[in-house]
Order: sequence, then structure tokens, then C-alpha cells
Amino acid sequence: MLDIYMYNYQTFFTPLIMKEILKGINVLDLSRILAGPYTAQMLADLGANVTKVEAPWGDDTRGWGPPFTKGFDNENVAAYYLSCNRRKKIINANLKLEKERIRKLMIKSDIIIENFKPGTFERLLGPIPDHVIVCSISGFGATGPRRDEPGYDLSLQARSGIMSITGEPGKGPSKVGVAWIDVITGLTAGNAILAALFEKERTGKIRKIDISLWDCAIAALVNQAQNFLASGKNPERMGSAHPNLVPYRAFKASDGWFVIAVGSDNQWSRLCEILQIDKLTEWETNAGRIKNRVKIETYISNIIEEYTRDELEEMLSGIPCAPINTIEEALGDPQSISRGVIEMVGGVPTLASPLRFIN
Repeated sequence: MLDIYMYNYQTFFTPLIMKEILKGINVLDLSRILAGPYTAQMLADLGANVTKVEAPWGDDTRGWGPPFTKGFDNENVAAYYLSCNRRKKIINANLKLEKERIRKLMIKSDIIIENFKPGTFERLLGPIPDHVIVCSISGFGATGPRRDEPGYDLSLQARSGIMSITGEPGKGPSKVGVAWIDVITGLTAGNAILAALFEKERTGKIRKIDISLWDCAIAALVNQAQNFLASGKNPERMGSAHPNLVPYRAFKASDGWFVIAVGSDNQWSRLCEILQIDKLTEWETNAGRIKNRVKIETYISNIIEEYTRDELEEMLSGIPCAPINTIEEALGDPQSISRGVIEMVGGVPTLASPLRFIN
């Protein structure tokens, strides 16, 4: 099936230009697992020279399988590892026994990414060279009562509150289906590094960046946390439903699940016309629809179950909607193929960078 996804991989977005953006920037990746490696991978996609230092036995995620597959070094590694380590030069070293070797790499670097517990990096490897931007990624940051606690995505999902609002009402909490906090942290760290590079170029100032999974998780609660600040009420699990919009959730079609995401009163009016729903006055505004959530969702559910996903998508043209795809369906979507979301790196099919530059 991968042949289908790789077919007609497009170069319209000129990946060669993307690879020139950070040309000449040297990055030393001393991080492991996901958040830090994900950050370094993004910089590598932009053309930076990234050297990743792994322990003699390799990054822990090399063994996080099955599934296992041939990696960039032609060794069997977990697919997990391949998701965040493309375009890097990998070397193995014992940081405690090969300090001078690593310090030579540090001196040649413009950026260092590390995710040791706060204070461990300097204790292991000594002072940071004056010209180097260091991005430290940790579970809880360099300050605060939890600074020395380890940070794992699942425990952070639990403690940050996201699991309290993820899952079906009346049932147990669920985690997000990927390491959500790690990915958000990786993207945030990349943003901070690029800002620090820009400031260094403009003013010569060197920054040390302190990024924590905790801060990123709390910030990513966005409207749900703001809803609490505004109302004083804890948000609850609502499954696929939205706390601030109705109808905005998954409904069961005759052949699977399908989402409808009405974000305005005009869209609601259009939905009523298509599905032949009576335009009741009390349902005209979003506030009114939230008040009558159960009635509206039940009414729509009874209509939706009579149609297939394809029929619904054709009927609801102009209304935000979509089938709930499997990963295979998403990767095989014509849009995915057109945008080249899978690329070959070192003979290995991987997810492509989402960054696109058209000139």
C-alpha cells in the first residue's frame, strides 16, 4: 500500500529551497525520546546540520516496538524512532566517559538541544560555550517545586487536565492518541530556537531557552482553560462534542463515523435546509443550540444514520464535515498524495515535514 501513497510525490513546494534556509547552522541534539528529537528534526528539515548523540545502546525509542523496520542506518529500529530522527547524523557516545569529545562538538555548534533534568547538562559537560544557543527541554522547567520530577507524556496528560476532558461522558478518561504534549513542546521549542537565532543575527545576544512539557500542556488547553477562568466551572468529558459549539461532533453514519462542525448561524441555517430540519427560533443562535444540545444532537443523529459517509460528504458540501478516517485512509487521501506527506529519507518512507515554501 505504501506504493500508492508514494505515487506522484510532488516537488512543487521546492524542498531544496527549504533545505537552504538554515544551511551552515550546526545543531547538537543531546535529547532523547520525542520532544527534543522532534525539535531537532524540524531544524534538520530546514537545512541545519544536526548531529544527534545517542548513548552506546542508542536512543530508548529504538526499541519501542513492534512494529520494527529498517532504519536510516539500515538496522532494525522501532517505527517510533523513525518519526523524529530523519536527516540527522547519529553518533554514539557515553557522556560521562567521553566529555572532551562532546565538548568539541559543543564548540562547533550554534544550537544545543538537551532534555536532561535541570542542572544535569552543565554538571555532566561543563560550561556552555558563549556563542551557543541552548534549548533545555524538561518535564516541568528549570524552576518551581516540580523541577526535578521526570516528565512523561502520559503523566503530564493526566496532571495537566487534558485527560479530564478527553473521553466519552460517563466513562473513564482517555489520553490523546499520540504523545500530544511532546509534539506541542517540540514545535514550541523549535519556534523559540528560530526566534533566538533571529535575535542573535540581529543583536548578537545569546539566549538560553527553558521549555517545559508542563508549560506547553497548560498553554495548549486554550479555550477549555479559558472557559474555566470565565465561568469557574470545570469542563467535562464530552467525547467528540464541543463545549462552545452545537452541532459540532461525530455522528454514526450507516457505514462508519462522520463529523459535522457547524461554526456559525449561517452554517446552521444551511444545514437545516440540506437535512430538512425545522428552523426553530430557539435554535437559530449558537447560544440557543447549546441550551438545546441534547435535542439537536439526537435529532441530527437519527437523520445521519440513514446515509453513508460518502453520501453525507456530497450532501453537505459547504458545511465543515468529514468522515472519521483510519490512518491508512488519511495517508491515502488525494490531498495527502498531492501534498507529498510521505517522502523517502535514506531509503525509508517517513512522514514529510509540514513546512512548505513556494518561492
